[in-house]
Order: sequence, then structure tokens, then C-alpha cells
Amino acid sequence: MNSRYTNLFRFFFVCVDLLALNMVQLFFLSYIHRIPVSAGPKYLLLFIVSNMLWLLSAYFTALYIDQGKPGFELFIKRTVRCLTVFFVAMVLFMFFYHYPFSRLFILASFVAFSLLLVIIRILMIGLAWYANKWNRSGKRIVIVGYNDVARKLTYNFVNHSKNTLVEGYFEDMALVDQLSPLPIIGNIDECITYAVQNNINEIYSTISPEMNTSLYEMAHTAEKSLIRFKFVPDFKFYINRNTHMEYIDGMPVLSLRPEPLEDSGNAMKKRCFDILFALFVIVFILSWLTPIMAILIKLNSKGPVFFVQERSGKDNRQFKCFKFRTLAVNKEANTQQVTRNDSRITPLGRFLRKSNLDELPQFINVLLGDMSVVGPRPHMLAHTETYSRLLEEYMVRHFVKPGVTGWAQVNGFRGEIRGQEQLRDRIGHDIWYMENWSLWLDMKVIFLTVYTTIKGDKNAF
Repeated sequence: MNSRYTNLFRFFFVCVDLLALNMVQLFFLSYIHRIPVSAGPKYLLLFIVSNMLWLLSAYFTALYIDQGKPGFELFIKRTVRCLTVFFVAMVLFMFFYHYPFSRLFILASFVAFSLLLVIIRILMIGLAWYANKWNRSGKRIVIVGYNDVARKLTYNFVNHSKNTLVEGYFEDMALVDQLSPLPIIGNIDECITYAVQNNINEIYSTISPEMNTSLYEMAHTAEKSLIRFKFVPDFKFYINRNTHMEYIDGMPVLSLRPEPLEDSGNAMKKRCFDILFALFVIVFILSWLTPIMAILIKLNSKGPVFFVQERSGKDNRQFKCFKFRTLAVNKEANTQQVTRNDSRITPLGRFLRKSNLDELPQFINVLLGDMSVVGPRPHMLAHTETYSRLLEEYMVRHFVKPGVTGWAQVNGFRGEIRGQEQLRDRIGHDIWYMENWSLWLDMKVIFLTVYTTIKGDKNAF
């Protein structure tokens, strides 16, 4: 297994293994071995001890620690060792505790837990392999420049990335000195127009921007059209440049910024976290809060309970964003942003907006996959069109899913956008989040969101 999934194993399998252990024990305790009420505290202690012993067993057998070796076979061997240590530790605990726990319960739980672990590992490693295999599924690329680097890059894509289609090259025709196995589509200055019209996903430039300064402008124009632009340079030209480097078959590939969520393992980790978090909110909060909000909203003003609006999502795809309605029904809802002391805000709506309760239905969007728990806040379609003309880097924020909350919001950039400088600062925070994403950063943003809500946010209105 590729080492890119190391962090996924560490985070995901710890949680899933503990969940499997407790589900198995609870199942057998509830449906197979019904214990008397008096024995309840003893079995509760057994549950707690079993969780602690599993974590200790995992620590001593290095179950969740990567050592740079092939993942699947080693992981299975470590799992077997961990199960053995865990079983011995459990037997020793019961022996020294001197309580007649059901042997049938212990044995059945252990066997079922072992089988469940094997199934989980096969499924998750298979899913990780599948995600890695299709990570570049359906990508269409073009290459700027026709030279030795371009030919080597093409060879790599053709032979090692079966799901990536190289459509051809863009080079000034007068400079082409030999036949090309792929078509020379046009001159360099025609590249962006072709890419936009033909749904190209990525552009690789093998020409240094120092040799053709228009490439910088082409790169920014490509990003505004949600096309990733990457450089495959002569490395000496890129010393002291603010770029991100990765490698394809030993060749340095420079892009304008790092994107941790382009990694399949990171994307899967974030999606799993989003689903679990959204389900928790929907089941334990929205299930009882929604009927109450429906009654209060209906009593407070005429109109629907939910405000549903088309907004800009990942890759600028439109989606229907759900909120509890906080404004009186009006014709400007899809074009005019809410301002401080806005007359359209209902009395109940003011409370919902300040407490962030109006955003809770967006966890339905998270579950549907249109949004993430943390990410850049989604904007109205009209604002996306306007802001993209004002700020060159605005569209970059659409490389990731929008969020219920975001890094910009917990840093004081929420609510009304009153000028271009404020817009620039907000988008700067969104892009910083995209370039520095980690699961811990998501948790930090969630904590700061709750803290700011309780403390009160002067920009919430």
C-alpha cells in the first residue's frame, strides 16, 4: 500500500476498531447473553478495560504506526499479533479480577471481533486502492511546449496513468523540428482558449516562464476557469519562487500552490469525518430542533421554513444550499447580501443568525456531498460572478468543497463584504486553508466556531 495512506490508517482504523469492538460486545451482551441488572457494573468495567487493553495492545505491537514497509501484508500480520496480545491480556484481567464473566460471551465476542477486523481491513484497503487507481479518472490534459521534457512527461502519462488522456501539445509551429506522436494542437497563445472550450482539467508547461512571461498570466487565467496549471521546469529557474513541487517519475512538477486534499487518502479521511459529524448533528440535534424551528418560523413570519438557494460549490458547480429562513420573503434574496440592521431580517431570524442556528440544515448538504463541515463559505451565484471579476484569485477557493464554517469565519471574516480589501483578506484565508488543510485544522476550526458562537461575534447579524 502506498505510504500516502499512512495518516488515513492511523486516524481511521483506531476509531473504526474501537467502534467494532464495542458494537460486538454490546450485540452479544444484549441479544445473546442477557445479564442480570446486578451484573451490569461489572460488564461496564469489562467494556472500559477492553478498550484500554486494545489501545495498549495496538501500541505495543505498533499496529497503527508506519515503518515505511509494504502496508497490506504487514498490517494484517500486526493485526494478528495485536489480537493475540489483546486476548491474553483480557484472559489475565478476568483471571485476576475474580468475577465469573460468561466464557461464551468472551469467546463469541473475540471471534466476532476478529472476523470483523479482517472484513474492515479488506474493505478499507480495497477502497483505498480503488481511490488511488481512479484518482486521475477521466483527466484530460494538454502540454505547453514540445521538447525532451514534454516527451518524457507524455511517456509517463501514457504508460503509468491509464486514465489520463494527453490530448496534445501547444508550441509555436516554427519551433517544431520533428514529428510528434501526438498532435501539435496550436500555438502557445491558443492554449487557454482550447482548454476552456474542450473541458481540459490540467495544463502542464514544459517552458520556463522566464523564457515566456505570458505563461504567468496564462496560469492565473487557467485557475479562474478552474483548470489547474502546473510547471515542469528546468529547476534552476525556480529558486526563490513561491511554488509547490511534487514529483512524477522523478521529474519535478511545480504548481502555484499545495493542495493536500488532492491526495486521495486525505480526501477520503475528510469525507469520512464529514459523514460522521453530519450524521451526529442530524440525528441528535436537527431531528428534534427542526419541528420546533418550523413552528417558530411560521409563527414569526409568512413564508417557507427553509430558505433554499443556488450557491457555488466545488469546481463552481451549483448546488441547493439549505438554511432556516431568517429573512422576510423578498425579491432580492438571490442578489443582495444581508447587511447590518437589514430590514428584511425577522426578529427570530436575528437570533438564528447570531447563534448560527440558521446554518444547521447545511449538514444535510454535507451528508449529500455538496459541502464539507469546514471549508470556504459558499457564495450566491451573483456574488461569485461579481467577485471573480474583482479578484484574480477568487475562483481558486472553488477547488475544494464549501463549508458550514471556515477558517476565514473564525478569524473575523464573516457577514457582509464591504470592500475589495476585505474580500481579498477573506479569500486569502480561504486559500490558506486549502493549502494547509489537515484534519486537526478542521477540528480547530469547529472548536473556534463553537467558542465564537458562545462568546458572541460582532460580525454575526
